[in-house]
Amino acid sequence: MRKKVQIFTDGACLGNPGKGGWCAILRYNQHQKIIKGRKAETTNNEMELTAVLEALRLLKEPCDVELITDSKYVVNAIEQWIHNWAKNGWKNSAKKDIAHKEMWQELYKLMGEHNIKPIWVKGHAGHRENELCDKIAKEEAEKV
Repeated sequence: MRKKVQIFTDGACLGNPGKGGWCAILRYNQHQKIIKGRKAETTNNEMELTAVLEALRLLKEPCDVELITDSKYVVNAIEQWIHNWAKNGWKNSAKKDIAHKEMWQELYKLMGEHNIKPIWVKGHAGHRENELCDKIAKEEAEKV
């Protein structure tokens, strides 16, 4: 029986590209952990993806993961694009390397270990954990 884990993520960028921050909240039963970080020169998409990867890296065994994010980029990639990217040598439809290739390759490997169900939530719409992740990610970006 796999553990059921919820992961809430958000990334922020002041300017795009610019100073970035990310945050993830991991929840298992009554346990909750908040992780965060920042990067000097980055993009919003890179910070969204960083939050997801940093959270998944903390899981010590295969889990059923509900990944709650306001990033359609992350949700669409997991649900629709990543398998084709892998099949096509991590190239996009224009035969160029996809953006953040190494990060997507790591996520694809982690998808083999965990059952990841991405759930999109509208950003800035009052979702408690999403709002908290957004606030912390922006604070991190401002610290750069």
